Amino acid sequence: MIARRRRPLHGWDLAPKEAVALQRSLCGSVETCDRIGRVRTVAGVDVGFEEGGAVTRAAVVLLDFPGLTVIDSRVERIPTCFPYVPGLLSFRELPAILPAFRRLPRPDLVLVDGQGRAHPRRMGIASHLGLWLDVPTIGVAKTRLCGEHGRVPERRGRWAPLLDGEECIGAVLRTRRGVRPVYVSTGHRVALESAVRLVMACTTRYRLPEPIRAAHRLASA
Repeated sequence: MIARRRRPLHGWDLAPKEAVALQRSLCGSVETCDRIGRVRTVAGVDVGFEEGGAVTRAAVVLLDFPGLTVIDSRVERIPTCFPYVPGLLSFRELPAILPAFRRLPRPDLVLVDGQGRAHPRRMGIASHLGLWLDVPTIGVAKTRLCGEHGRVPERRGRWAPLLDGEECIGAVLRTRRGVRPVYVSTGHRVALESAVRLVMACTTRYRLPEPIRAAHRLASA
């Protein structure tokens, strides 16, 4: 099981302006180089909402790697405690995600349906979760939050850099020929090139990697 932190990273009773300030203070703690051992298990994370958004439903699925067979899963429901604000997704969803992880074996890697460093303050939900759990994480988003990119080659596994000015903040990755790319970015302790390689290793014949697909099925059930 993932042990509770000796001290919480921060509290959750924050106004949006306070949350923005906290992101700016935390982003310097995110590690963008590889500090990841052998990957034997990978978790996928996704979140849905019930009762018109009043209840947050977080799903975490643990798979073996590289076989991608489901080992375990958890769903956690809590009252939604933060408004929907673009760029502050983690403050809305992590309060439900973290309890689900506490009831699962510790994964070697986590793929999150959302952004990591591809965020205006370089502190998307994948990076935030990585700091909380102290594990390597990767953000795999279906849409772009910030940055610009050129044409993405059609061949499976090819990618184009996602740029914010001169800074590369992610990869626009073609996981399957003929479908829209996904936006991959470092969450915590995984370099971008490694993130692309690991996402492709977790992707079969669908657009999204299997851990996130499995979590999405639970989150939206």
